Amino acid sequence: MLIRYLLLVFVRFTSPHYIVLMNTDALQKEIKYRTSRSSGAGGQHVNKVETRVEAIFNLDASIHFSDAQKETIRIRMGRRINSKGELVVSSAAKKSQLQNKNTATERLIKLLLNSIQKQKARKQTSIPASSDRKRLKKKKVKSESKARRNFNPDGDN
Repeated sequence: MLIRYLLLVFVRFTSPHYIVLMNTDALQKEIKYRTSRSSGAGGQHVNKVETRVEAIFNLDASIHFSDAQKETIRIRMGRRINSKGELVVSSAAKKSQLQNKNTATERLIKLLLNSIQKQKARKQTSIPASSDRKRLKKKKVKSESKARRNFNPDGDN
């Protein structure tokens, strides 16, 4: 089953919060598909039928993302985008071309939507006092055990 509903994506910009309403049907029209023979189990069927599907999304030609979002996607996807500016996701898990096409499409859309969401900044926390005490106690015990190893009753080194 193809994704046929509107996804709400929360994208945070500098001050106010914006809700981006994205129509995945329109986004799916920009996705091109390429099929090939899949490897693995399946016997003679796998040698005859092209069940592996590659979903190809050309980021530069897309009209659904702003230039800022495209740049964010480019940064976050990194090596997943090829030299032509295409994001390629393949699926060969199922024995049916249609199921692989749906899986590849869903994965591609999830990748795109997750990459435009702003990541939360890590909130720094202080080290708890209890863990600090534990660390110092272990340090003291270790130090004492090492000091006992070098005990010399005559005082000569």
